[in-house]
Amino acid sequence: MEEKKPLTFEEAMGRIEEIVKQLERGDKPLEEALSLFEEGTSLIKSCQKQLDDAEQKVVRLQKGPDGSPIEHDFETED
Repeated sequence: MEEKKPLTFEEAMGRIEEIVKQLERGDKPLEEALSLFEEGTSLIKSCQKQLDDAEQKVVRLQKGPDGSPIEHDFETED
């Protein structure tokens, strides 16, 4: 069996949009609608994790004593 490659953020967002459109039409049987909803929820969690990981890589700038910018690693508010 071939392993599924994780979707990129953009691919996941595209799939979420497809799922929303399908659910908004309201023409899916209950079981299929629930399956789509579960897939969408899983994709949203994946996207949130990718965003959280990206946020950790962000470098924020602060002003130093002389007013020039100083780079600091991004700190979380845990």
